Amino acid sequence: MAANTTLERSEVDEPDAELLGAGEVAGLRPLARPPGVTGKIFWPYAIAFLFVHGMALLAFMPRFFSWSGVTLAVLGYYWIGAIGINLGYHRMLTHRGFITPKWLEHTIAILGVCNLQDGPARWVAIHRMHHQFSDEQRDPHSPLVDFLWGHLNWLVYQNSYLASADFYDRYARDLLKDRFYMKLEKNLMWFWVYVIHGALFYGVGLAVGWAYTGGFSGGVQLGMSWLVWGVFVRTVAVWHVTWAVNSVTHLWGYRNYETKDQSKNSWWVALLTSGEGWHNNHHATPRCVSHGHRWWEIDATYWVVLVMERLGLAKEVVHPKRYDPSQAGR
Repeated sequence: MAANTTLERSEVDEPDAELLGAGEVAGLRPLARPPGVTGKIFWPYAIAFLFVHGMALLAFMPRFFSWSGVTLAVLGYYWIGAIGINLGYHRMLTHRGFITPKWLEHTIAILGVCNLQDGPARWVAIHRMHHQFSDEQRDPHSPLVDFLWGHLNWLVYQNSYLASADFYDRYARDLLKDRFYMKLEKNLMWFWVYVIHGALFYGVGLAVGWAYTGGFSGGVQLGMSWLVWGVFVRTVAVWHVTWAVNSVTHLWGYRNYETKDQSKNSWWVALLTSGEGWHNNHHATPRCVSHGHRWWEIDATYWVVLVMERLGLAKEVVHPKRYDPSQAGR
């Protein structure tokens, strides 16, 4: 990508290598941290990570357990996590693998916000930058620095470039033309959406528990179990499986394609992420909505897009081409 390139909608429709190329082969050499990393802790994120993980640990206390809370965690893991992040933030907004009516696009984006993984514009911009410089020094989260850097530490340490106007203009201009996404970025509105959704889990649980047990204390107990399991446990689970795509699938697995980075396919990451773990396939054809290219590479997220397409809710879907074994990597 040229230095003055910006990501207009028309450019999103250009060939994958031109828009989201990986650059030169990085090899397996250790990388230095990206330019812009100051070495200082980004305390808002560090505190949020510690707080949410700490609250999730309350799940080990019997007082905060309920089967309804566990059910909400499981359902939320898919319908909020997989749909919001994998289908919404990633395949729909970042790579424009399909388009939907704006009301549905915004709804799915809100589901993504409820995972506390940045607002849509910042998430999209970081991921587009990752594709441009995959496993090079400017990659925001290559695990070739070290595993923990690729998994989590890149979020904990300040990176001045990821807060710059040039960063947003270069990688997320198309999103920020939409007032909806601009409002989510301003004044950390995406963070307050997450807080409000947590309060709703607690409030509804409080009301249901109060009505069921006939006492306020019963309502508080159920409300807390819904908050701990349905929000915090689910958030932590979605965090780590999402981060595993950044870390694990650039270190371990097999390759169908000789891409110019170290992306790998990992069956167990794919299983946990509804298809995101077929990461080498994804880096070979970034805009393709299907990440599974062999018959046994199951991609549940793609199935959702197929249903949406059949219902007329997804259009301009970038379907996979027939897998060619002659293109397989070592």
